[in-house]
Amino acid sequence: MTRIPAVLAASALALSTVVSSGVPAVAAVESVTVRPDPTYQHEPFQGWGTSLVWFANATGGYPDEIRNQLAELLFGEEGLNLNIARYNIGGGNAPDVPQYLRAGAAVPGWWKAPEGTKRTDTDWWKPGDPRFFDASADPRQRWWVDRIKSKVTKWEAFSNSPPWFQTVSGYVSGGFDASADQLREDRISDFAAYLTQATAELERAHGIKFDTLDPFNEPNTPYWSTKLGPDGNPTGGRQEGAHMSPALQAKVVPAVVEALRAKRLKAVVSAPDETNPGIFADDWAGYPASVRQQLGQLNVHTYGQDRRTSARDIAKAADKPLWMSEVDGSWGNSQNFTAMDSGLGIAARVIDDLRELEPRAWLLWQAIEDYDNMKPGGESPNGMNWGVVQIPFNCGPQDTLATCPARVNTKFHTLRNFTHYVKPGDRLVKVNTKTDVAAVRNTELKTVVHLNQSEQPQSVTLDLSGFGSVRPNASVRPIVTDMFGALVKGAAVRVKDKKATLTVPARSVVTFDISGVSGLNRAGALSGTYRLTGVQSGKSLAPSGTSLVQRTTDAAARDQVWKLERRTGGYGNDVQFSVVNAATGQRIAAVDGNATLISTDSPAARWVLSSTGDDSWTFVNVATGSLLDVVGESREDGARIGLYHATSGANQRWTASSVR
Repeated sequence: MTRIPAVLAASALALSTVVSSGVPAVAAVESVTVRPDPTYQHEPFQGWGTSLVWFANATGGYPDEIRNQLAELLFGEEGLNLNIARYNIGGGNAPDVPQYLRAGAAVPGWWKAPEGTKRTDTDWWKPGDPRFFDASADPRQRWWVDRIKSKVTKWEAFSNSPPWFQTVSGYVSGGFDASADQLREDRISDFAAYLTQATAELERAHGIKFDTLDPFNEPNTPYWSTKLGPDGNPTGGRQEGAHMSPALQAKVVPAVVEALRAKRLKAVVSAPDETNPGIFADDWAGYPASVRQQLGQLNVHTYGQDRRTSARDIAKAADKPLWMSEVDGSWGNSQNFTAMDSGLGIAARVIDDLRELEPRAWLLWQAIEDYDNMKPGGESPNGMNWGVVQIPFNCGPQDTLATCPARVNTKFHTLRNFTHYVKPGDRLVKVNTKTDVAAVRNTELKTVVHLNQSEQPQSVTLDLSGFGSVRPNASVRPIVTDMFGALVKGAAVRVKDKKATLTVPARSVVTFDISGVSGLNRAGALSGTYRLTGVQSGKSLAPSGTSLVQRTTDAAARDQVWKLERRTGGYGNDVQFSVVNAATGQRIAAVDGNATLISTDSPAARWVLSSTGDDSWTFVNVATGSLLDVVGESREDGARIGLYHATSGANQRWTASSVR
């Protein structure tokens, strides 16, 4: 097996002298208390991953020394230790179209065109006809499949664009109008057949199984367009992409489901793979109920961060797994392999995504970027930090790691604080801060990852009182990544009185490796009598006949008190509750599109409660997926409480204050 210490030693972080705790000996000036709460646990985490494009197409034909090193950096135990991969089924332009896509982005299509085929020839391809299918297509990306398949536990296939002969424009880089649908409606079934034929061949040839197939990428955006020059050849649009409106997506999904069934493939359809949670929610709103039911998984990117909790609550209401299936960024104003800006930036994105989305998996876009495209004068005058590994995408057959080196930046190092310690099967739990994630394995607290973006050290106290058992020998060991070193293990600190206090350096990501802490304190679980107060209005939830309103809080008003009764077992993030008025005994239900008080139990009278750890909750109705909502975002006394789709608005969040 190829080892990677040489690359790491020559990379961003040269180790310096550290004190025995694993951090520089500088006094902390800020105190933070981190309180993990195992009474609110996410579904088992499926892992960490990356899409293989475009880097796999660019590097899969490199000399063994180089490509094996790259594979170890991403999927090796000393590297990122990834376990999920997304394979891109390329579309491919016509044979007579000159190359204009960026390096690596011209992923080969799986079609075989007749001799002399030109871009204007679009009626030759026939689904399932072996004369027009290239079973040996895409050899460089497929080298990666064989190289990493022993490490990958989840495979997803996805498409950025249909082949040119199924598009409106005749090109895979998008339409001439970036906001117009690009997939021809008369080719929907052909597109589905194309995707599933490639998926079936990959499974047969490589001995892998795809869990999901995603037929589009950021479809409801104006990103993807093709520009033609005076000679009629493309000059603009540097990657594959295809606009598909929610209405068109809703036609593609059933076609792909049927095509998977026809091929007897076990993969389910995932979608919509939107660029941000807000557009994800818009797409979902445009799907009929029948299409929603056919999806096996929901995917979203977080290039925009607004409305993450909407995606979370949509997935919970639909009872479907949610993946954060793609993101990356630069962070910092130049190509830089030593500055902590990019490492802190990606760590903040991971923490926010895990905290607000509650995804089952977290994936990078392409973990390896083109060094030449990222250096000053490439995509930016000062260069950029996309990718966690950078290497030129034009290495030749005679190159070695000495002549065509792979460089890792601080994103690579800080991500390892997560990927080495939050493992598949772990459950993330609620945390009271915005700077931490915590994970339990079976019943034991194993990991807390803490981010300190400030210019000063911090004194971090882990409050472990939410756990039922803290053994006398319980301890916390810091593992520090900062400007002085990567994954530097410090001395273990003993837990006393269910607390451990450690100093962490400025501008650092620190993993706390914990032993001897397990179980949970049931007294801390959400259950009992509460006052439910609107986050936006500060007013209390109250009945008005059989309807609901918000009222100015009255401590003596018994009808402003509610019992939260657990209706399903366990301490997951999908536990169902009844919300029962303490004065009347009636429970809140979704009836005919309204929030109504009724006396009987049913799915319409059950709610899933979601929280980001800030002591506020959304109430998602089990039967309808709608959320308890202050109508019109009103702050007025007596304003009506209704039901509405998830918006991530403060008028849909409620604090629960215990009342005895």
